[in-house]
Amino acid sequence: MHKYELAVIFNPTLTEEVLQAEFDKVQGLITRFGGEVEKVDNWGKRRLAYEINKMTEGFYYFITFNANHDAPAELESRLRITESLVRYLIIRMEEPKVRKVKAKPVATAKPVEAEVAVEAPAVEEVVPEVEEGGAENE
Repeated sequence: MHKYELAVIFNPTLTEEVLQAEFDKVQGLITRFGGEVEKVDNWGKRRLAYEINKMTEGFYYFITFNANHDAPAELESRLRITESLVRYLIIRMEEPKVRKVKAKPVATAKPVEAEVAVEAPAVEEVVPEVEEGGAENE
């Protein structure tokens, strides 16, 4: 089974009773095709991003469900003919990727000796020696 999210926007002119009945029909379709509703997120009446069929608002619902791979196609074919829906979208949610890491064997090491602080020798300034009969006197 795969995890899906269904976003539906219902017509804003629906009464509370009709809206609840239409939403129950959508949930019934999910369970009818072998899905299990996991979470429902009701956003209520919101403004649409752009005008659709002379409507500027809609009732938003987000439903997270688990279903077989063929359920979204069946669900979409039924949602397409539902008149109370303004828009719908079904997406498959990605499964979290699990990386398998090979465990490296732990090397048996000898105990580390205590580190001894060693003072660095003082840096002496190196002055070039000049020979008396050298090239500089000429």
